[in-house]
Amino acid sequence: MKSKNIKELKNKNIGDPDTTTAAILRAALELGEELGFEGLTVEGIAARSGIAKTTIYRRWANVGAIVMDAFLGDVTRLAPIQVRSTARESFTASMRLLARAYRGRLGKILRPLLGRAQADENLWEAVRTRWVEPRRQVARGIVCRGIQSGELRPGLDPDVVLDALYGSFYHRLLVPYKNGAISDRFIDALVDTVF
Repeated sequence: MKSKNIKELKNKNIGDPDTTTAAILRAALELGEELGFEGLTVEGIAARSGIAKTTIYRRWANVGAIVMDAFLGDVTRLAPIQVRSTARESFTASMRLLARAYRGRLGKILRPLLGRAQADENLWEAVRTRWVEPRRQVARGIVCRGIQSGELRPGLDPDVVLDALYGSFYHRLLVPYKNGAISDRFIDALVDTVF
């Protein structure tokens, strides 16, 4: 079912690149949630958004690229990295926001996006350079400040700290098992283990 928001976006300012992009990305997220990643097609996104396929193909090479941009827009808005007064507080707040975002449609989109990236070198590179590395760069800075302030012990490798925190987090997201929810309690225990 076409959302009112897409219709409003499309009619708001026909021909405006920002409005067109927003309508396409919203349609991709909605369809991704309804149909799953494998059910997404450029044709379906075009039909849902009311934007011509040719316009979509001028902006993105394939569905994976559209979904990547849609995911990045939502995760940046819903779960920006939090920089608080301590590293512990920063990671706890950041991971809680991510967990909340991933309980909804972003989690449903991220799992198959990462799966598809395993076989699509261009998508893999986009995930790494546009999502993983920019967030890790900010998070490394938080770890380094934690080391400098004495909150974390000297000599720790910031990347190992991040892998310990986020590796466990993403393991729970990607590998289903009983009692594997990414709850606030789990996040607190994880942060306590590292700190």
